Amino acid sequence: MNLISNDRLEWRELDMSKDVVLALDLGTTSAKAVLFNTEGKLIAEAEKEVTSHYPHKDWVEQDPDDIERAAVTAIQTVMSHDEVNPSHILGVGLSCAMHSLICVDENFAPLSRAMIWADGRSHQQARALKQNDGHVFYKNTGMPTHTMSPFTKLLWMKENDFEPYQKAAYFVSVKEYILQKWFNHHAIDYAMASATGLFNIHTFDWDTSALDLVGVKRNQLSKIVPPTEIFTHIHESIAREMGISDETPFVIGSADGQLANLGSGAISPGEVAISAGTSGAIRQMVEGFPVSDNEETFCYAFTENLSIVGGPTNNGGIALQWVKELLGYEGTFEAFIEEASDVAPGADGLLFHPYINGERAPLWNQHARGNFFGISVTHQEKHFIRAVLEGIVYNLYHIGQVLADQIGQPEKITVNGGLARSSIWNQILADVFGQEICVQETHHSAAWGAAWTALVALEKAQSFEQIKENIHIEKVIRPDENKHQIYMQYFETYKMLSRDLATYF
Repeated sequence: MNLISNDRLEWRELDMSKDVVLALDLGTTSAKAVLFNTEGKLIAEAEKEVTSHYPHKDWVEQDPDDIERAAVTAIQTVMSHDEVNPSHILGVGLSCAMHSLICVDENFAPLSRAMIWADGRSHQQARALKQNDGHVFYKNTGMPTHTMSPFTKLLWMKENDFEPYQKAAYFVSVKEYILQKWFNHHAIDYAMASATGLFNIHTFDWDTSALDLVGVKRNQLSKIVPPTEIFTHIHESIAREMGISDETPFVIGSADGQLANLGSGAISPGEVAISAGTSGAIRQMVEGFPVSDNEETFCYAFTENLSIVGGPTNNGGIALQWVKELLGYEGTFEAFIEEASDVAPGADGLLFHPYINGERAPLWNQHARGNFFGISVTHQEKHFIRAVLEGIVYNLYHIGQVLADQIGQPEKITVNGGLARSSIWNQILADVFGQEICVQETHHSAAWGAAWTALVALEKAQSFEQIKENIHIEKVIRPDENKHQIYMQYFETYKMLSRDLATYF
């Protein structure tokens, strides 16, 4: 199990004599190029790491040109395989992590690094908004008041006389920056616009009140387009580097959350997708644009009629990575996690709140901190491993309860991401939720969603819903009812402690 990205190429021996579709997935830790056939079978994947910079406390930045170079390299690596024929590439679909923000000049040269979702420098602005008009903006935009939001980041820039902000001609996300560099087009899809906190989900336009507050003009933002928008004639030099034709169509796609649900087939009422990688999320597609009364979930647009509702967590596999390093365990992740199999559900009373990196849902508090509760002299290394695995799931279940209260109990749950490759963690997930968990054959759900969006845009697929015919489930994990009851007792304690701890953050 590789929770932390490494530069690599993986290849599957499949028929390359037929048409294929490429996805470019721009994540927090890497750029991934993933090649599928039109039935969703993975052919090849390449990954290039992206470096994060931490120049000050709470600041998390990435170099936009490094991300662009990583994207080119990832595609180039996939296309360099002898069996890949550029003429068989139908198109390229784009997926991107949400909430990035770059200040650029009139020529789209970066004036700042990209502030990514994990950047927490705007915590004072977010807290002040929560105490005043934050809920009004949430009702308009579907974006909870939190430091992940470019809305609060822009407010921080304005209030701190941030020089790149003062000189900026435009404000863009990572995806917009790359599209401009490759195609000279200034565009943003519905989902990425929604993730700025500046997009009104009711008017499908930039929100005037939000723009006024952060001091941004409408002409400093991109044209808003649907996920099926097609771009052609990529710069010849970029195409040569990638190893593709400059006639290859690129489809703008959507944000990684929406596309992970699409790529999981979780697009109908009652179908929930859980993403569990370095961070995590639980989401459901719905018609319309519902927001919660207590600002507990996000509501981001996907199409004119569909939105995605759910909650993200900062703390997925990163918490497991942390405890592995803390314990000085030098073996593989597989062996590390396997130690937890000797421990009964509940880890003998040891509970873990995984807020080691602050937390988004359900707390929406960047100052939240992790906690081990119930430590005794009898607890060993394996108990701590089990408690961390269970704590990650408890947190997702906690978010899931909020989601269920808002839009109904899930009828089907699909899981994807790095943690989904762990059979022990999948079983804990099934036992805590008390429902069957469908594990996909590929963990690249967002990439497959991006690829499918390209097929829809290029009229090679009839609809988004048709993707259900091309979802490959590797296994179904069934819950143990006795263990579910045990977990529910521990979860009540977990939830009570979570509420009490929140008063100290």
